[in-house]
Amino acid sequence: MDITLPILILAIPITMFLVLGIGGVKMSHKLAGILGILGMGTTAVLAYIVAFTYFFSGDANFILDGVRQQYQVFDVTWLAFTQTLVVNIGFLLDPISAMMLVVITTISFMVHLYSWGYMEGEPGFQRYYAFLSLFSFSMLGLVVATNIFQMYIFWELVGVSSYLLIGFFYKLPSAVSASKKAFIVTRFADLGFLIGILLLSFYTDTFNFVDMTTNPEGVLASTGGATFMGASVLTWAMVLIFTGGMGKSAMMPLHIWLPDAMEGPTPVSALIHAATMVVAGVYLVARMFPVYCVVDAAMTFICVIGAITAFYAAVVACAQIDIKRILAFSTISQIAFMMVSLGVAYDKPIEGVHYSGLGYMAGMFHLFTHAMFKALLFLGAGALIHAVHSNNYTSMGGLRKYMPITHVTFLIGCLAIAGIWPFAGFFSKDEMLAAMFARHWFWGAWMTMVAGLTAFYMFRMYFLVFWWEENPHYKEHKPHDAPWQMSLPLIFLGAVSIVAGFIPFGELVTWNGEPYHIHIEAPVAATSLVVAVCAIALAAAMYMKKNALPTKVKNMCPALWTAAHRRFYWDEIYMFITHRIIFDIICKGIAWFDRHIIDATMDAFAKITQKTSYAIRGMQSGEIQSYVGWYIAGAVAVAAITWLCLI
Repeated sequence: MDITLPILILAIPITMFLVLGIGGVKMSHKLAGILGILGMGTTAVLAYIVAFTYFFSGDANFILDGVRQQYQVFDVTWLAFTQTLVVNIGFLLDPISAMMLVVITTISFMVHLYSWGYMEGEPGFQRYYAFLSLFSFSMLGLVVATNIFQMYIFWELVGVSSYLLIGFFYKLPSAVSASKKAFIVTRFADLGFLIGILLLSFYTDTFNFVDMTTNPEGVLASTGGATFMGASVLTWAMVLIFTGGMGKSAMMPLHIWLPDAMEGPTPVSALIHAATMVVAGVYLVARMFPVYCVVDAAMTFICVIGAITAFYAAVVACAQIDIKRILAFSTISQIAFMMVSLGVAYDKPIEGVHYSGLGYMAGMFHLFTHAMFKALLFLGAGALIHAVHSNNYTSMGGLRKYMPITHVTFLIGCLAIAGIWPFAGFFSKDEMLAAMFARHWFWGAWMTMVAGLTAFYMFRMYFLVFWWEENPHYKEHKPHDAPWQMSLPLIFLGAVSIVAGFIPFGELVTWNGEPYHIHIEAPVAATSLVVAVCAIALAAAMYMKKNALPTKVKNMCPALWTAAHRRFYWDEIYMFITHRIIFDIICKGIAWFDRHIIDATMDAFAKITQKTSYAIRGMQSGEIQSYVGWYIAGAVAVAAITWLCLI
């Protein structure tokens, strides 16, 4: 493949960032928007060409003995630590990176177009498009990285981009606080990621993905059986690398930044915190999947963290009133779903059957479908906020007759995420649940429960927004559908959310070079479908028409509802730990010790030195007679000491 197109895929977004960031203040909003949209549109076209060439061309560079290969389009040395341990900058094409090129550029282009209407008239419009381009560049560089160190560099650029976009409304204290919170929490996670990279590279003497993933047993052997605190060094390395993914993908206990990140513009939420950035953690595990497969403890850790996070976020979403926060917790839960799917996908047989292909493929399939319908839901939420000027469903109700396009597309998104046939989420969710049941009934049952909660809270929001009693403020300001720039992305993503489940995904995004044919596991599909329909029926009974049932249910367990509404007090726990323990006790204790022990001791030495020097200052008077006297006294003292020593 000619390297021109891959280079342009990275060059165009960073160029648009520089052009809009430096020259944007001299441009009109319209010109800045057109440049941003055209730049991202061109990038999307190029990404589609590259991905389709990789999947369908039959190029000898991509196919060997009928198996689709990892192909480094280019890979140039940037830093060389040793002859073998080098950091390269390159462009890696394989099934999951080609898929991510399509996902990122599709969602990013839709967000660029949508933002032209949503952000119209906002101060800093040009700056906003510059930041969108920087984020797109960073995410694209992350997914095509040929080595884990290159991934880490772009990983941090994604963090910077997220910080800038979350804090776009920098005059709002809540937005500034949210951006700092996201940046700081993910930096702690990324410290673990960096330590894991250094551990892994120290033993393997490579950063290259192809070297590590094509020979995972060699990676295991390279550690020589080294252990630390009862676990192998490779286990520590892979868990620490996963810590970076936990932060980026908002897994517990590093999830606290994502709900607050909704302070950014709604299109940002669709791009960064639903479709691309938060799946970086899933992509990281998928990229290193062959290595994770030889570390059972790390895979178990991923399963446990994912299962707990998925359930927690689903419960919290049931008690939120801000529609963006409901979608934020939904994102956390769905990303955790993908993590569990990867975690159950051990690369070893269970009763003679390999299930690695199933769990891995299902997780990647859901990453693809979720990106589409979750972006649809966030952009739909943006259209609602644009119409009623509020994030809370209490300001909505009965909007289906005022906003028909938003209503239909939002319903499609809800049906897709609930896993209703024939929408995209049904197929990918069924594959994940099948993989979980194949591993152990517990994982399947637990995540089926989470899937039921997903259907309930999504249709709770849907009915409260579109069916519940109309808000009386509609008489003063009649809601209406968004302009075409916003409606067109909704229609496109709605259409994709309907048909994406029928894409022969497993035959394209292969595992170990072998295609996996997506098929329906009838018992699993029937069970999950029944659970979803029952959950939707319950939501309809409680929230379709105004009634007293929600209040009665809330009054049955008010403490639980309050705890879920307050996110089970995780923010308060962090505030207690950071302020009461770390700051008030540890930091103030260290400060007291420093001031009263360290500083006081040094001050005492200084005072003693000062007083002593003041007392003996006469020895340096400048008088010859005084110096002679001191000389004689010293000589006598030396003689006396020598005599005493000789006795």
